[in-house]
Amino acid sequence: MPSILKETKGNVLYITLNRPDSLNAFNTEMLTELLAAFKDAESESVRCVVLTGAGKGFCSGQDLKDFESEKKTFKEALEVKYNPLIKQIMELPKPVICGINGVAAGAGISLALACDFRIAVESAQLIEVFVNVGLVPDSASTFTLPRIAGLAKSFEMCSTAQRLTGIEAKRLGLVNICVQTGEVLGAALDKYSKKFANSPTKAVGMIKNLLNNSFSKSLDEVLNEEAQAQDIAGNTGDYKEGVSSFIEKRKPVFKGN
Repeated sequence: MPSILKETKGNVLYITLNRPDSLNAFNTEMLTELLAAFKDAESESVRCVVLTGAGKGFCSGQDLKDFESEKKTFKEALEVKYNPLIKQIMELPKPVICGINGVAAGAGISLALACDFRIAVESAQLIEVFVNVGLVPDSASTFTLPRIAGLAKSFEMCSTAQRLTGIEAKRLGLVNICVQTGEVLGAALDKYSKKFANSPTKAVGMIKNLLNNSFSKSLDEVLNEEAQAQDIAGNTGDYKEGVSSFIEKRKPVFKGN
């Protein structure tokens, strides 16, 4: 059985973590297949990615049995497998939507936080569980979490392994949309993926890049990078279509170029 499932619907690539018996815990096979799947997402035909989990969970983190059998150091495992995946997701110049259908713990919550737009069921459990086994958060959680939830709340979550439901995560801004059931989650993922897939993809990709890198930049650097990005955006077919549709008082049909 493949550890992930891939399906393309229109311009949307759906990726489903597929180890439901372990709540989709990471093993080497899954990480390798995810890296390949997000490489596929670089194709011009893909304008949005949806990432979710099979069964009752999104991702419960590292499969500890698999890790212990590999005899790798933590540093080696992160540098070879996890860090490249997180960078692929965060540097992909198109939106990645995460559907949190259940537990997202450890590296699983890190994976969710690396995505751009998160939709969770109310009963989902988001947990920075690392401290419970004497470890520190990794896979960019210490980068993404404080930028979303703030320093004090991030310390609380990471140092106490506090569990947040989907409802609580929505209140804190960790998820964008909270829905009641898995069926509604599927409908919401379809709705928002179509919305993003029909957006001006290059502009959305540059928005993502500007925001992800803004915290480390000075005001002058941000203003300069905005100007450069705006120059690129202003020369796209989607900008021309946007202007034409505005003048003609019709809905724009963006093609992602």
